[in-house]
Amino acid sequence: MIKKMVQFPVIVILSVVCVLAKGLSSADIESKIDNLLAKMTFEEKIGQMTQFSGINDAKEEMIRKGQIGSLLNVIGAEEVNCIQRIATEESRLGIPIIFGLDVIHGYRTMFPIPLAASASWDTALVREAAEIAAKEAASEGLNWTFAPMVDIARDPRWGRIAEGAGEDPFLGSAMATAQVKGFQGANLSNSLTLLACAKHYVGYGEAEGGRDYNTTDFSERSLREIYLPPFKAAVDAGVGSLMSAFNDIGGVPATGNVHTLRDILKGEWNFNGFVVSDWNSIGELMNHGIAGSPANAGTIALLAGVDMDMEGRCYSSDLKNRVDQKLVDDAVRRILRIKFKIGLFDHPYIDENLQKDIIRKTEYSEIALKLARESIVLLKNEEKILPLKCNKLKSVAVIGPLADDNDAPLGTWRCQGEREYVTTVLQGLQRKFQDDVTVYYTKGCDIESKKQKGFRKAVSLAAKSDVVIMVMGESADMSGEAASRSNLGLPGVQTDLIKAVAATEKPIVLVLMNGRPLAIADIESDVAAIVESWHLGDQHGNAVADVLVGDYNPSGKLTAGFPRTVGQIPVYYNHKNSGRPGNLDEKYTSKYLDLPLSSMYPFGYGLSYTKFEYSGLTIQHSAIHRNEKLNVTVNVKNSGNTAGTEIVQLYIRDLVGSVTRPVKELKGFRRVNLQPGEEKTVTFAIAAGEFGLYDINLNYVVEAGDFELMVGGNSTDVITGKFKIIE
Repeated sequence: MIKKMVQFPVIVILSVVCVLAKGLSSADIESKIDNLLAKMTFEEKIGQMTQFSGINDAKEEMIRKGQIGSLLNVIGAEEVNCIQRIATEESRLGIPIIFGLDVIHGYRTMFPIPLAASASWDTALVREAAEIAAKEAASEGLNWTFAPMVDIARDPRWGRIAEGAGEDPFLGSAMATAQVKGFQGANLSNSLTLLACAKHYVGYGEAEGGRDYNTTDFSERSLREIYLPPFKAAVDAGVGSLMSAFNDIGGVPATGNVHTLRDILKGEWNFNGFVVSDWNSIGELMNHGIAGSPANAGTIALLAGVDMDMEGRCYSSDLKNRVDQKLVDDAVRRILRIKFKIGLFDHPYIDENLQKDIIRKTEYSEIALKLARESIVLLKNEEKILPLKCNKLKSVAVIGPLADDNDAPLGTWRCQGEREYVTTVLQGLQRKFQDDVTVYYTKGCDIESKKQKGFRKAVSLAAKSDVVIMVMGESADMSGEAASRSNLGLPGVQTDLIKAVAATEKPIVLVLMNGRPLAIADIESDVAAIVESWHLGDQHGNAVADVLVGDYNPSGKLTAGFPRTVGQIPVYYNHKNSGRPGNLDEKYTSKYLDLPLSSMYPFGYGLSYTKFEYSGLTIQHSAIHRNEKLNVTVNVKNSGNTAGTEIVQLYIRDLVGSVTRPVKELKGFRRVNLQPGEEKTVTFAIAAGEFGLYDINLNYVVEAGDFELMVGGNSTDVITGKFKIIE
């Protein structure tokens, strides 16, 4: 394998990394592709459609023969340049390699996991974080990220809920747009951007039983209304690639699904980028039982519309006499089109010194801290124990297996994040308190251990402290891919530890660190406050400390509700009403005998250190035509004594439709900063087209009729009005 460093003229390097190229015109690109296709053998075309992980001598030889078009999991400018030189200077046609990696929530500077970041409802900041991740990754030779994950997830048992924006398609679409624009920038030919890849297309978050890779089965209506919108938003934002999912959809695997890939994505949406399979998801068509050989699987996937085979080795099987040459040419055209658009043909190499000026800039850490603060959700604050009154505290006990853990904050898919750059919660509090407050610390137990040998010390420290801060939850590998859980309570003996400490009757502030909503009804009454901190990346401890002492007023709102128990799942805010809506006072209604109907903490929920009051909801015109906008204003006042940020949420309900409709649907949100006593008028202008539905024939229509409009600080506590859509 080549190790020699490749030298490039400085003038060329500067043109690559410092100039925002305008890029080729579409006509020029298509002409160049035509010329290349005319020269390519069938084997070279298949090579462009083949992606492998890592590099070795055998793969280098394949690159020389034009048998590989993309690599993933190759990192570092020197390594990338060496491989790229083989592709561009030693292969017959000189077609460059596109290098991909799972840059999910940061490259080296680590930001909050996507589920946490979505709780900020700050699309501008999420976009900025993606832009920073792109710069860092691109500076080390990468061209492509397998992000954003835009799967809607209503089952927190599914570990990959951590990678997305939660349960709502409207918010999910907004986050998808923000991340695509952040990764790809204004122009993909800028060498400090990354090609984005919306995944996993489609319906992966509906995995049966919350088990990763599992089957899914949902209606075309659910596909259109719930699972497709964030992908459509990504396509509208200009995403250059999509990844097909592992799951089957009603018997047809997503990687072999003509309807979703060719009919909808490439047909209805006119998507002109390319589709890459998930890791060996083409080969896994054999496991699904719809293919009998790799060549058979490759044929099915290509016919369906998958353009690139990630580590499946199926397109490199004997496809020559199995598929129409036009399908192969179309797949290769799509891949080459993107390679031209990102400037690989003109600038295949990267300045090997560039990363020194890009990686871990101070301003990146500042953005990471800002997003981490905004991602924290205050779930409970009994008797206003938070923020901590530092001037009245003499001692604090910090207890829990995650209190001084510098690995868990990195979360799932931590890319090139490093533990030594992580500030733990204990470190953050020690820096904050300095010598003014005595900080006692003990783990108490390990994350998943069944042993209670550390309980005695924990109870002893709690007993002699004014306040107890318990940092509990999941390790990084307990959420993400292949990390489904059947029990959503705190792992191991963490619940027992909380109850043991609660017996001291000292007030407990519970800081949760986790990658999914948890079922914590069994300990909710034992603690005075609950702070959901997720996995926040490098700045985890600093952000939590800022919130606990009141240097930052929490503003985060849940984007996936917390169930009361696992048995309640799925529970989500935008459910259907049913013919017998749940009523605890009536027997023959849709309910559980032993549970309230609602989530423990619903979608959009999150407390503040101040209080916000809503009033004066005004709908400018109570009746609008289908081609008009609904103009809404509402007054929001900070009636407390602390400056704060409220996330104002607007929901609608179609009261009578030709098909059943959800009890409410998010259709708008605003972040509003308010000083104590300050009142602002918040305005929404929403096109009537946003209030449509898929009719009985699955045509999208905007129906005339009555609607309820709801505005508030979460999906439950709202003020209401009404409007009509008229013919």
